[in-house]
Amino acid sequence: MLYLLGVVVIALGILISVSLHEAGHMLTAKRFGMKVTRYFVGFGPTVFSFRRGETEYGLKAIPLGGFCKIVGMTPQDDDVEPADQHRAMWRFPVWKRTIVMSAGSITHFALALIAIWLAAIFMGLPNPEYPTTNDEARREPAAINVQDCVVVENVARACQPGDPVSPAAQADLRDGDLITALNGTPIGTYGDLLTTLRSTPPGRVTVDYVRDGVPARADVTLAQVQRAPLENLAGPVGPVAAFGVDLDVQKPAMVTYGPVEAFGATGHYTGQLAVGTYEAMKRIPQKVPALWTAITGGERDKDTPISVVGASRLGGEALEAGVWQILVFLFISLNFFVGIFNLLPLLPLDGGHIAIAWFERVRSWIFTRIGRPDPGRVDYLKLMPLTYAVILVGGAFTLLTVTADVVNPITLFSR
Repeated sequence: MLYLLGVVVIALGILISVSLHEAGHMLTAKRFGMKVTRYFVGFGPTVFSFRRGETEYGLKAIPLGGFCKIVGMTPQDDDVEPADQHRAMWRFPVWKRTIVMSAGSITHFALALIAIWLAAIFMGLPNPEYPTTNDEARREPAAINVQDCVVVENVARACQPGDPVSPAAQADLRDGDLITALNGTPIGTYGDLLTTLRSTPPGRVTVDYVRDGVPARADVTLAQVQRAPLENLAGPVGPVAAFGVDLDVQKPAMVTYGPVEAFGATGHYTGQLAVGTYEAMKRIPQKVPALWTAITGGERDKDTPISVVGASRLGGEALEAGVWQILVFLFISLNFFVGIFNLLPLLPLDGGHIAIAWFERVRSWIFTRIGRPDPGRVDYLKLMPLTYAVILVGGAFTLLTVTADVVNPITLFSR
């Protein structure tokens, strides 16, 4: 039941976000005097609609988005009545059209920023000082958390009956103990501990550590497990020694803030999100083969893109596991990604319309300066082949991600 609820929450959050995106277009267009004839949530057959003034509002049967119709978006549109010619969108100044077309993405950014600020106050944001990568973790002091068991196979999962007891637990080591040497080899960081363990065969070793400022020594019998090389986690799996510990970071993973402090934390987290989104978008083309591999029976790379289906499934899994905070971060990430993606200078995205509007403006300015006639507006009909190509590629990519999310979904927790 919780899984289904999580799926519904994420799907509904996406639908509301897209509906507000279209409302951003509509409200700014109306504010500037453009004519908006339709605003609908969903696609397909109309469930119901009503008219207020010159605009028809309604709900359609397929809840996968929404749209609003602004009269005369391009000079080639034939939906402009003679009495409305002066209200056609393409006749308005370029800065007004830019605001209208970017209002959708601005709405997504606003939703993400508000959610981040609220999360900073009531839920907490990731601690900037907390190690979030393997490299950062390995630079931390070798303070340990003692696990209950060691998992022999090379998978990430919780302990199960039959798993060997953690060697560290058997040796009465405790959470927070700082490892300083292993079989006489000095240990300065958690990375040193991992590297030394990998070069040590399973069996009996001596471990020097500090507890509450007092040095001590323990005899530990290292277990044998199957792991990939540290420098290549996708490499061949082989037998190595295991201590049964992980990193004990002496910093909270999440930090909450006061309402004023939350503004600074929101800015910092947004900057990280922007960089992460940019890097993720750059990797999309190279992840297409990995998606195909996942569909055809291979392992699903956790770094591959996901669709609305995949995001909803992750939301369900998170809520089922009691980690509801993940739903909030999914909502934030999705809104931020859609906001940026929608501004790409490609038709039929809003960014494509903005790019053309400014191209027209700059071109007119240049022609005026060199004493040549204004070449006028761009002919959108000549751009239709490129537009169709973008739609085709986007549709194929969406189908690929949806299929992968159905047949081989990314999961938060190993089952």
